[in-house]
Amino acid sequence: MIMEQIQNPDDIKKLSSEELKILAEEIREFLVEKISVTGGHLASNLGVVELTIAMFLSFDLPEDKIIWDVGHQAYTHKILSGRREMFDELRQYGGISGFPKRKESPYDAFDTGHSSTSISAGLGMAQGRDILGQNHYVVSVIGDGALTGGMAYEALNNAARINRNFIIVLNDNNMSISENVGGMSRYLNGIRTGEGYNDFKRLVNNGLEKLPVIGRPLIDKISRTKNGIKQLIIPGMLFENMGITYLGPVDGHDIRALRKVFQDAKKLNHAVLVHVRTKKGKGYAPAEKNPAMFHGISPFYVETGKLKTEKTYPDYTDIFAKKICQLAEQDERIVAVTAAMPGGTGLAPFAKRFPRRFFDVGIAEEHAVTSAAGMAAAGLRPVVAVYSSFLQRGYDQIVHDVCIQNLPVLFCIDRAGLVGSDGETHQGIFDYSYLTSVPNMSVMAPKNLWELRDMLDFAMTYDRPLAIRYPRGQAYRGLKEFRAPVEYGKGELIWEEEDYALLAVGSMVSTAEHVREKWKEMGYSCSLANGRFVKPVDWELIDRLAAKHSRIVTLEENVLQGGYGLAVTGYIHEHYPQIRVLNIALPDAYVEHGNVSKLREGLGIDSDSVVRRMKEFFLK
Repeated sequence: MIMEQIQNPDDIKKLSSEELKILAEEIREFLVEKISVTGGHLASNLGVVELTIAMFLSFDLPEDKIIWDVGHQAYTHKILSGRREMFDELRQYGGISGFPKRKESPYDAFDTGHSSTSISAGLGMAQGRDILGQNHYVVSVIGDGALTGGMAYEALNNAARINRNFIIVLNDNNMSISENVGGMSRYLNGIRTGEGYNDFKRLVNNGLEKLPVIGRPLIDKISRTKNGIKQLIIPGMLFENMGITYLGPVDGHDIRALRKVFQDAKKLNHAVLVHVRTKKGKGYAPAEKNPAMFHGISPFYVETGKLKTEKTYPDYTDIFAKKICQLAEQDERIVAVTAAMPGGTGLAPFAKRFPRRFFDVGIAEEHAVTSAAGMAAAGLRPVVAVYSSFLQRGYDQIVHDVCIQNLPVLFCIDRAGLVGSDGETHQGIFDYSYLTSVPNMSVMAPKNLWELRDMLDFAMTYDRPLAIRYPRGQAYRGLKEFRAPVEYGKGELIWEEEDYALLAVGSMVSTAEHVREKWKEMGYSCSLANGRFVKPVDWELIDRLAAKHSRIVTLEENVLQGGYGLAVTGYIHEHYPQIRVLNIALPDAYVEHGNVSKLREGLGIDSDSVVRRMKEFFLK
C-alpha cells in the first residue's frame, strides 16, 4: 500500500500524481474500516482527504502551521503525520484523540474542539510569527458551517489588517453537523454558482496583457475598481470588501487544482481566503447519502452503514424530544431554539411539527441565548436545547441578557457530565459551577426519565430563568416508584435511615443507589436523598439529614470547585460542625477522551470507587 510509505509529511512529496490519487482512495478505505470499529467523525474526514493531501504537498510541516477549525476533520492530517498505526485506539482511553492536540504531535499546531476558532487562532499565530521575525506560512481551515459563528467574523475583520501572508481555507460542503442555515449559507450558494467570474477575469487580463504600453496600466486600473465588477457577477463579495483576497471556488477533490491555488495564495503579502468546495462523506455511499448521521458515528457495519448496537431503551434526548412536543401542543407560546444541532439535541421532531416555532440559528450559541431572551421579553416561552460544553459560549448572554432581566428562558442542557470519546473540549463538567454563580438562575437535574418529564412540566409553570441538565446516553429507569411532585427548591428523601447519608444530584442518584446497596451489605444503615435542585439547595433537606446522620456524602458529576457538594459542605460546617462530609465530584482538571465507564472508574465516581473512598474517609 502507498499509505504505508507515509511515515512523515515529507514522504508524500515523493509520490507521483497517479500515486496521490491511489493514496486518497486508500485513506478513505482505511478511515471507513477503522471508524466502523472505534466510532468517530467519518463524513467530515472523508470530505477533506484531497484537501489535506494538497496542503501537505504545498506546505512544510511542522514549520508551517495548519490550524483546523473544530478539528474533527483532521484524521487524514494525523495519518499523514505519522499516526496511522495508532488508529486502532482512536478516541479510546489512552489512545489518540479525535481532535488535534499539541501534546500529541508537533504537527498539531493548535488544540481545537469547538467551532469558529481557527481564524482567530491562526491570525494570532501569524502575528506571533511576524513579531518574532520568523518566516513560515500559517493556514487556518474553517468550514462554511463555522462561518455562522460570530467569532469568525471578528477574526476576518481583524485579519484584513495583517500585512504579511495569512491563508484562510474555507472548506465549503454546505454542512456543519446538520445542513447549514441562514444568510451565510445562501451567500456561499451564490458564490458556488458564480464561477464564471474567475473565467471572465482571466480572459480580460490575458487580453489586456497583449496590448503594448497601455495593457498593464489598464489591468492595474481595473484591479483598483474590481469590486464593482465582482458585485455585478457575484453579489456581495463579502471577503474582498473586507480587504481579504478571495481565490476560488476550487474543486476540493482535485489535488492538482488545489496545489495551484495554494501556490498562488502563498505569493500574497496579506490575508487571502481560498474557497474550496468538498463533498461531505465522499467515497462511502452511506455517508454521502446521510452525512449528518455519519458526522459522529458509533461503530457500524461497513457493508450497510447500519449501527452495530441499536438503542434498546430511550435516552434522555429522546425523552426530552417527546415531552417538549407534548408541551408545545398545549401551549402555543413555547418555541424551541438550537445552535445547528436539531438532531443532536432532540429538536428535529419539534421542527417538523412546529416549523414556525422552531429556530435553528446556526453555530451561534451567543445569538441563540440572546434571541431567546428577546422572545421571552416578547411573551413567548423559549426553550434553548444545547450541549453543556457548547453553552459555555453563551455565558455572558446568560448573565447579561437573560438573568439580569429575570426572563423565563428554559435551558435544556444535554450531554451534561462525562460524554466520553470526544474528550476535554466536549465533557460537560462545568455547568453546575458556571450556572449556579449567576443570580436569578435556578438549576435542576433529574434522577431518571420520569423525573425529567416532571421537571419539564414544572418548567412551564416557572416564570424565571431555569436550567435542566441531563447526561448523554440511556435514561435511567430505576427508582420509578419514587416520584414525589416537583416543587421549587425541594429535594426528595428516598430512603431514610441513620448514621450515613448519601445526598446525590442528577446522574449520580443511580450511582448512590448502588453505593447504598453495597454499604448496607457491609452492615451499615444508610439514607439516600435526591437533591433535585442544584440551585437553590434544599436547606431543609440538609437540616433533616443532619438531625439523624453523623456522616454525609455528596455526589455529583461536575467538578468540585463551584459545585453542589461544596455548597452543602459550607452550610453543614457552619451549622453542624460535628458532622463529617465527604464530597464525591470530578477533579479540578480537564478530562481526556475514553469510554465513560472507564473514565468514571479512573476519576473515582463509580459505585465501587465511592465505596472505597467512604471506607478510607470514615472507617480508617
